[in-house]
Amino acid sequence: MKPVRYKVRECKDEEKIEAFLRQARIGYLGLADGNHPYVVPLNYVWMDGRLYFHGAGDGRRNQVMQDNPEVCFTVCEEYGTITNPVPAKTDTAYMSVMLFGQAEPITDLDEATCVLQEMMNKYVPGYYDRPLSKQHVDKYRSAVYGGPVQVCRMIPRSITAKENPVEAESMYRADGNEGSH
Repeated sequence: MKPVRYKVRECKDEEKIEAFLRQARIGYLGLADGNHPYVVPLNYVWMDGRLYFHGAGDGRRNQVMQDNPEVCFTVCEEYGTITNPVPAKTDTAYMSVMLFGQAEPITDLDEATCVLQEMMNKYVPGYYDRPLSKQHVDKYRSAVYGGPVQVCRMIPRSITAKENPVEAESMYRADGNEGSH
């Protein structure tokens, strides 16, 4: 695993990384399909130092992961453009985290139920009036949408993070009132 090259942007604040992974809504699962890259945008949850996602159990993603479980998962959020009187110094405010490890399907019904409940809590908090039942999850994993749904876990072997914080006085606004110049 190569270290972050641009050290001034490296984020090592574990609490900040944890909070970012818990609140961000979309991540990108990078896979190696033979000699071809394959990247899939996904909803996910981050809990207890593990990343979880789900999707169709019989799709390309699962076949590729079965052939090569080594994955990279990237989460990035862009917060705006940082202006500067020198055009070459105009920049982007952002946070990004890359996780490297192996992805694997979850076979344990209790763990799958917990993960799917956490997904509901993250993406539709308060929408359902009762928690998911194991029976519902078991059915969901076996027959919904014409095929099984697979819940997967990734335990990161390494994590890197970079950020360029928002500079409130220099952020671009389309109304022309950006920055202090």
